[in-house]
Amino acid sequence: MERLKQTWHRLTDRTARPQADGGGSSGRISFAWLAIPLALLLLFLLVLGCFWSYTPGLFNVQARTESVLAQRDKKPVTGAATTVSLIAVASTLLDKPGGYLSNDVTPPSLWLDNMPNWEYGVIIQVRDMSKAMREAFSRSQSQSLEDKDLALAESRFNFNNDSWLFPPTERQYREGIKSLDLYLDRLLDPAQKNAQFFARADNLRYWLATVETRLGNLSQRLSASVGQQRINTDLAGEAGAVQATPTPGEDFVKTPWLEIDDIYFEARGSAWALIHFLRGVERDFADVLEKKNALVSLRQIIRELEATQHRIYSPMILNGSGFGVLANHSLVMASYISRANAAIIDLRELLAQG
Repeated sequence: MERLKQTWHRLTDRTARPQADGGGSSGRISFAWLAIPLALLLLFLLVLGCFWSYTPGLFNVQARTESVLAQRDKKPVTGAATTVSLIAVASTLLDKPGGYLSNDVTPPSLWLDNMPNWEYGVIIQVRDMSKAMREAFSRSQSQSLEDKDLALAESRFNFNNDSWLFPPTERQYREGIKSLDLYLDRLLDPAQKNAQFFARADNLRYWLATVETRLGNLSQRLSASVGQQRINTDLAGEAGAVQATPTPGEDFVKTPWLEIDDIYFEARGSAWALIHFLRGVERDFADVLEKKNALVSLRQIIRELEATQHRIYSPMILNGSGFGVLANHSLVMASYISRANAAIIDLRELLAQG
């Protein structure tokens, strides 16, 4: 009886072993069929993410303005170029490859950071220009009424830049663009007397003061990529000046390694938008700039900012030391930004002269 049980156990083990082996082989085959599509999907998302990370190129503001005027069968008026450039920059932010990525919550946008930082740099300049148009360019004096469409546009562009639902950011920005378009329609209509654009030296200085502080901020943050000991100059220039919180006389400032490329692409996006706005200003404020002998200075600012848009041949933003073997892309960008900022300071002084 004992031998019979042993024989029965051996027979059942032999029949069960092939089934177990067959089941394992089937599991490996099904896993392989699942891994291949996943690998192809990841490869597709990687290629798509690289394509979406390419920053848009520069467009011709004058040609874009002439095209818009031709479509509407209107003659050029003061302010048209600046308004068209603002509309075109904001539209490019939404209609570029991949669309607006800062509020996306799905791959590949989920792990992309260069383009969202580029978009942030652009939208900051869009907000500053829309504010200047509402507060200065469209008003004759401080007690005059603000333009209703420009007021609505500014509020829409100041909406949260990473909201993806209820309501999405893109919807708010498109409403801002629509309000700018309505303002442009009224500006181009000779019968509409309540839509104005005043090309005056003080108006231009108002906007350039904001640009000056923006570029100064970017220059400091870019330069901090290598780390530097800074002397506190917050209260320099005024003997009786005080501040709320005491700060040390010297401080070591260094950008975290993971934020170096973020600041670089924010500066690149900010400069990209500024180039187009300055091109529009060059056309609308041409008479003022020529009278102040400041047209060449404005063009030099544009030239410096255009250098920030050169192609990046490295697959990543390098952060070598100032005089080291490797390049430091942040310091190169800071150099162009600083020179443009210095030229803006000179331009504001020329505009202040009688």
